[in-house]
Amino acid sequence: MAPSDDPQADEPQDTADEHIVTPSEHTSPPHVRPAEPTSAPSSEAGRRNDSTEASSSSNHQSPGPPTHHPGLGVQVSAGANRGGTPFRRGVVSFVRRSPRMNVSQQKALDRLSDRYLVDVPRDTTSTSVAAGSTLDVAGIFGRTAPLTVEIGSGSGDTLAAVAAAHPDRDFIGFEVYLPSIATTLNKLAEKDVSNARVIMADAAAGLEHLFVAGQLDEVWTFFPDPWRKKRHHKRRIVNPDTIDLVTSRVRPGGLWRLATDWQDYADWMLDLLGHDDRLESVGAQPGPRWTERPLTRYENKGVTSGRVVHDFTWRVRTVESAS
Repeated sequence: MAPSDDPQADEPQDTADEHIVTPSEHTSPPHVRPAEPTSAPSSEAGRRNDSTEASSSSNHQSPGPPTHHPGLGVQVSAGANRGGTPFRRGVVSFVRRSPRMNVSQQKALDRLSDRYLVDVPRDTTSTSVAAGSTLDVAGIFGRTAPLTVEIGSGSGDTLAAVAAAHPDRDFIGFEVYLPSIATTLNKLAEKDVSNARVIMADAAAGLEHLFVAGQLDEVWTFFPDPWRKKRHHKRRIVNPDTIDLVTSRVRPGGLWRLATDWQDYADWMLDLLGHDDRLESVGAQPGPRWTERPLTRYENKGVTSGRVVHDFTWRVRTVESAS
């Protein structure tokens, strides 16, 4: 997930476009085992997105319920709850606003959601994942194969390219920005891949609730938002909690691939990952650029502006290597 054009901007404030999901708005998909539902207070259930407020300001009519797309929970929300406390948001690595899509993206969403988007039970917002949920990966893909999860799949360049190149493997990308998801669906369809899916959810919540220990073969975290101001560092997705999740969910011997073009974030990654006994370096860190990762528009923009891309690859230690 590429950061915003101005990563040093002041921290965005929560806005009224966040939507709280209620049990009546969500039906669990067939490949997901739902958790026990919780009820939502009526004051929160009535929150509206920007487009609804704009239309209602002229006719003074109460908005209807949010539109439900397969795989999307509800169309608009901000944040997620990972702590298990109803209606309390945890610290997340993203801040969402109401999505604004172009015509092509909207058509892709309408046409391809059923094919590529996986719906999951929600907690209190539409990017959350309900505790106690599990994902039937074999049911989704119709087979059992090595599984890679991408944290923040962005516009889908890497997800689509690598999935097309490795039809013997399965891939799931987590993304919270609806226009990026729509663009990803187009790219997956253009390559006619059948081994990749997208989940609109906070990746940390997805790792925690949807997968079991040792289920993943690889995790990718390419160009996460650097949250460069010190007071924003708590939002960085590469943090001790995420390390706990990755080292648990990735099988022994599996890989965690990362990349950033911000030097202070590279130092941050190296310090955290390099001092964790559950991980071992695959060669010198940072290492050479992973050749299978395509050059994205965001990466090229950073390189053109003079930033250096740092690639990291860490392996989850096996019992033998840890001893």
